[in-house]
Amino acid sequence: MQAGGFGEANAAVMPGAEAASNTDMNATGGFGSSGIVDTARRYLGGGNPTGRSSLWCARFMNMVLQQTGHRGTGSDMASSFAKYGTRVSGPQVGAIAVMGRRGGGHVGIITGVDAKGNPIMISGNSSHRVRETPVSRGRIYAYVMPSN
Repeated sequence: MQAGGFGEANAAVMPGAEAASNTDMNATGGFGSSGIVDTARRYLGGGNPTGRSSLWCARFMNMVLQQTGHRGTGSDMASSFAKYGTRVSGPQVGAIAVMGRRGGGHVGIITGVDAKGNPIMISGNSSHRVRETPVSRGRIYAYVMPSN
């Protein structure tokens, strides 16, 4: 099954997630009951919806969490999400991924895994817009499921 909103033909949704809607799996199954992935997808391709002029990936993540009834970290630092929620061992649809990158960090929501095993992530401030794209699994140092 192809990950919605992502154009690469080899992009696949996590095994077992094909038959599930985002409202019938609990946090341990990969989806919260709040539609975090669906909410993030509404912003795909658009510019910055946060009002912050730079370094806005964490602000976007907090905004999506707030819109879905979750408390975020309240921080504009991507690394703040490494200590947020419940840590999980690998990519799960609906998990928040925290990664390092040159000049700081980055954070987004996992929407699937591509054919090479790399997580597919929706994030803000990806080339100055909201994008859904695969990221190298080696760059992600924490996966967390959102807190209620």
